[in-house]
Amino acid sequence: MAAKPHYQGMHTVPAPRIFLYDSTLRDGQQTQGVDFSVGDKLAIAGELDHLGIDYIEAGWPGANPTDDAVFAAAPSFKRARLVAFGMTRRPGRAAADDPGLQRLIDSGAPAICLVGKTWDFHVTVALRTTPDENLRMIEDSLAACVAAGREALFDAEHFFDGYKANPSYALACLEAAQRGGARWIVLCDTNGGTLPHEVEAIVGEVAKLIPGGQLGIHCHNDTENAVANSLAAVRAGVRQVQGTLNGLGERCGNANLISLLPTLMLKLGYETGLSEADLAHVTHASRFVDERLNRTPNRHAPYVGENAFAHKGGLHVSAVEKDPRSYEHMAPERIGNHRKILVSDQAGRANVMALLDEVGLTLTADDPRVGQLVEQVKAREMQGYTYDGAEASFELLARGLLQGLPRYFELDSFRVIDERRWVGGRLVTLSEATMKVRVAGQVQMTVAEGNGPVNALDLALRQALLAAYPTLAGLQLTDYKVRILESGAGTGATTRVMLECSDPSRRRWTTVGASTNVIEASWQALSDAITYKLWHDGVNA
Repeated sequence: MAAKPHYQGMHTVPAPRIFLYDSTLRDGQQTQGVDFSVGDKLAIAGELDHLGIDYIEAGWPGANPTDDAVFAAAPSFKRARLVAFGMTRRPGRAAADDPGLQRLIDSGAPAICLVGKTWDFHVTVALRTTPDENLRMIEDSLAACVAAGREALFDAEHFFDGYKANPSYALACLEAAQRGGARWIVLCDTNGGTLPHEVEAIVGEVAKLIPGGQLGIHCHNDTENAVANSLAAVRAGVRQVQGTLNGLGERCGNANLISLLPTLMLKLGYETGLSEADLAHVTHASRFVDERLNRTPNRHAPYVGENAFAHKGGLHVSAVEKDPRSYEHMAPERIGNHRKILVSDQAGRANVMALLDEVGLTLTADDPRVGQLVEQVKAREMQGYTYDGAEASFELLARGLLQGLPRYFELDSFRVIDERRWVGGRLVTLSEATMKVRVAGQVQMTVAEGNGPVNALDLALRQALLAAYPTLAGLQLTDYKVRILESGAGTGATTRVMLECSDPSRRRWTTVGASTNVIEASWQALSDAITYKLWHDGVNA
């Protein structure tokens, strides 16, 4: 469906410059299940630089071999500044004699971010030192970085908790950082328990002491307020915002830069150093990180999720077709996303016609086949199918009704056997599929073993088809989901299978099958997946 003109933003007066600081490669790595390789870090750093981020925190030199290797590789950025992260000097030791601090300086990074305590509780309990010594640690460490010719940043750890407990001491820590020559003093909601109204009030008080152009904000998402807290801090005067791509981070994560960027630029009108073309790269950056981590992107992520601009209800679709402003807060193209029309048992003619238009099947509103297709969709959803998220199967259903599809293959029969036996002293379960299909007028009979019945079925089918259709060599099954639809029906319940595939062209598609037999449902989804690829590859039967 062709994009229609969208309304322009309300803000026309340029706001102050906001500097963007990414901590994906350090704080983001503290996410459970995330372990960046050197290659991952260098690739993501390059993507961040391309996007237009001002500061890229690549890791903690001396903390682990991976981070040491990243800094040894010395990424060369076109737009960003490389940042090394570490701690202030240890208690009772001169800055010049602290090996950890020296590793940061020796890293070669043009900017160094030091984390230091600002909550007196942490000073006495965690550091086991005196409040006065902690102030000297902050000032001395930052001064050493400045003397070495580096841009110095201070992460005021647990600042908001510290301020609420003892405001005078928390502020004294910031003043020590200022005396040490810190370019940026970053207020950290380390435990993530502060709320937006508290952030705005406290930052407002801090800004009376330290200029906003010297202040930054670093929020964690433990109350799901990290983005809101960051925006509240900007409203109160801070000019640097820290976060991570997709909100990665320890516990519940950090402020999500992917959400902050378009909000700052398109909703609040701030200058960030990113152009309109850069902003249109945001969706790609989000999915790039997920690809490196082998994670499935969050379909419901604000701005960049696959469903962020998805419309399902017939009333919604009809209105969006007339004017996108009716159910969209912005044009999805501005952040590199796109509108998506869903088809389900809630769909009306508008949904079907919009989706048909997207796949190149244009019909008039009064074409009786539109109504026939709507009724087919609703009837099949009663049987357990769903086309909400299985657009490839919907397209095949529509093409079959409207123009016909090539018969690339015909199934005669298949048999799947699971056998549990001892092999090499281990008890293993093996799956074997035997298949007979007709391809190009010839009967092909194949046998394949797999790590499960569906895998065996897939291998047997492709073995039968590959000679006739070599393009199938690039097909990959990337996700397989099974859902039992009737919880009270036991083993006789209808089962829905959703199968996601991809190919070397980076195309992704999802198909669906439904049956009381999970293998039959899987066959339906698999058959659709292969037919879809062959059709879109322009293969003739």
